[in-house]
Amino acid sequence: MEEELKCPVCGSLFREPIILPCSHNVCLPCARTIAVQTPDGEQHLPPPLLHSRGSGLPAGAAAAAAAAAAPPPDHETPAGPACGGGGSGSAAGGDHADKLSLFSETDSGYGSYTPSLKSPNGVRVLPTVPAPPGSSAAAARGAACCSLPSASSSSITCPQCHRSASLDHRGLRGFRRNRLLEAIVQRHQQGRGAAHGASTAAAVAVCQLCDRTPPEPAATLCEQCDVLYCAACQLKCHPSRGPFAKHRLVSPPPPPRAPAEAASASPGAAQGAPSAGGSCKSPGATGAGAAGGGAARKYATCPDHEMENYSMYCVSCRAPVCYLCLEEGRHGKHEVKPLGTMWKQHKAQLSQALNGVSDKAKEAKEFLVQLKNILQQIQENGLDHEACLVAQCDALVDALTRQKAKLLTKITKERENKLKMVWDQISHCTLKLRQSTGLMEYCLEVIKENDPSGFLQISDALIKRVQVSQEQWVKGALEPKVSAEFELTLDSGPLLQAIHQLDFIQMKCRVPPVPLLQLEKCCTRNNSVTLAWRTPPFTHSTVDGYILELDDGDGGQFREVYVGKETLCTIDGLHFNSTYNARVKAFNSSGVGPYSKTVVLQTSDVAWFTFDPNSGHRDIILSNDNQTATCSSYDDRVVLGTAAFSKGVHYWELHVDRYDNHPDPAFGVARASVGKDMMLGKDDKAWAMYVDSNRSWFMHCSSHTNRTEGGVCKGATVGVLLDLNEHTLTFFINGQQQGPTAFSHVDGVFMPALSLNRNVQVTLHTGLEVPTNLGRPKLPGN
Repeated sequence: MEEELKCPVCGSLFREPIILPCSHNVCLPCARTIAVQTPDGEQHLPPPLLHSRGSGLPAGAAAAAAAAAAPPPDHETPAGPACGGGGSGSAAGGDHADKLSLFSETDSGYGSYTPSLKSPNGVRVLPTVPAPPGSSAAAARGAACCSLPSASSSSITCPQCHRSASLDHRGLRGFRRNRLLEAIVQRHQQGRGAAHGASTAAAVAVCQLCDRTPPEPAATLCEQCDVLYCAACQLKCHPSRGPFAKHRLVSPPPPPRAPAEAASASPGAAQGAPSAGGSCKSPGATGAGAAGGGAARKYATCPDHEMENYSMYCVSCRAPVCYLCLEEGRHGKHEVKPLGTMWKQHKAQLSQALNGVSDKAKEAKEFLVQLKNILQQIQENGLDHEACLVAQCDALVDALTRQKAKLLTKITKERENKLKMVWDQISHCTLKLRQSTGLMEYCLEVIKENDPSGFLQISDALIKRVQVSQEQWVKGALEPKVSAEFELTLDSGPLLQAIHQLDFIQMKCRVPPVPLLQLEKCCTRNNSVTLAWRTPPFTHSTVDGYILELDDGDGGQFREVYVGKETLCTIDGLHFNSTYNARVKAFNSSGVGPYSKTVVLQTSDVAWFTFDPNSGHRDIILSNDNQTATCSSYDDRVVLGTAAFSKGVHYWELHVDRYDNHPDPAFGVARASVGKDMMLGKDDKAWAMYVDSNRSWFMHCSSHTNRTEGGVCKGATVGVLLDLNEHTLTFFINGQQQGPTAFSHVDGVFMPALSLNRNVQVTLHTGLEVPTNLGRPKLPGN
């Protein structure tokens, strides 16, 4: 966490940190050294020179030229007379073109420049230029108090994102003091001081490869490998043969001495050195900075109204404000919310983001354990291969001596390559883990604070940083790049004349492993099933694709329904109320892998569907989520449903919402290729009942049969019963069967269908159980 508490300019722990507009922090003394001023003469330049950033002298260079003319703005100096000397302090007047020249083209409040004098962190550092003896500026500086130049603008550049921000008449005092960070730094210093006494004992150098807890003391150091070994690990991991024979082993270096206490170094160090640009005491120095032990922290006050505490949070400006800012200041028309509410909300957001980083850190720790196990396996497998190779070569007598050396070299190179790759991965993962852990500890310390305004000042930036930290653990980052297995095998059966060509035989590419079904993603909807699977983790066999197989829903033979590289597949057009078995296998150039476990999927008992806007005639008008249909033409037009049936018993109803001028709507089933511009049943692709207000007929291939009394009107309900087990189609009006069974020997794939004109509007009702109390047809004469 200590990296989070260090100033990016001086590299030391923050002292009186202030928050820049870009949400980054910098020490107040360091801010004085990197502030840039524009000299008096520049504001009289023509506006094109002030606003031009790409031609001529850059704005930053012009600001650098002005640095010697005036001291940088101070955090404590108001616009006006100097606080303790005879320096000129008239308020800045005239135009502000010099200040506008620092703004970006989008008027965002940030600018940038190309610094010439840089600190190691890439920040412009302006040396203090001595004032002429006897001048008022010298007197003011001697009094440790400086004032802003009367006719100059100032800016400060963030040392991390290199954005520039203009300073107003308040100078650095216009930036908010990060009291929360200041308190955490102080607490960290106290904890480090308490732990210093416990760590004064000299550390002993330990072995870097030991798997014991604690590790054994180091006996040797390899200068070439830069690794400390105990006696046992040196014999096992760094034998004095082969390429290691030329390595130099020396005694481990002595442990470093503990640094001397800072307080005893010099009396002045405890008191603090004056900062560049003046040594005026900041008003907050007696606040969080001076608070120690159990001293109570002062409440935060508004910088614009110093006697008022923060009470609200401006959502537009993302800053805490007082009630005077709302009544008199620029926040009057902004959206504001209670300070406590926003404090809790931002704390919750930060905690939620931290949960993700915590999970990734836990995975990273487990991954490091796995990598260390791989190291041990590589060592053991390498030694096993060496022993096997030596035994085989000794059996081939003198003819194999020269070849043995070559093969040993190959194994050693393979092992070194694997070790190097694993060590590189360990180093990379350890660095990421340390960064994430430091950020987590810092964020947790921030969450512990009970200062809402201070928390809200930095919460947005912290939340973004935590989210970025979580995103850096990309997919594949926690997977080993190498396997502990050595894919080397020796064939000792060749004849003596082939000894000089003896070499390792690379193992053939393995067939893919068994895919793992992701049951939480497998589901059914209506007569469709969706299956998902994945390759097992830490698999080094290549996968060229997958084969998904499904049975016929009756326990029959499996058949291939998908071949490809995707790991998610949806199969449509299955039978309703059926049980399907599915399995998947992977394949590559070496062959086909084994099947996965079989998953059982049950399709819906009843059909849920709507009218299909893609299959209907262009004159058909659909509404109510495609459940209500009418037509814009006086001619009959056809629309189909979205479901297709080939098995089972299915029932749906159509409610007549509007019925004008005695039209003849037709209800029934059809093939997908039915004609859409004529009444349903006039071709051989549809089976229908058309009905008027008094009677109905069954129609197929333009053949009218079974005229039956009884019609429809507004509010009537027409039921359609398709029984594909008995291969029959029956119609009902208002719960009574209309005539005999309309059609027999119905076989194949059918879709619900309807034809109507502009005088009719119907609404479809689906997902209905097959009713058992439907009335039978009336007897003749009744």
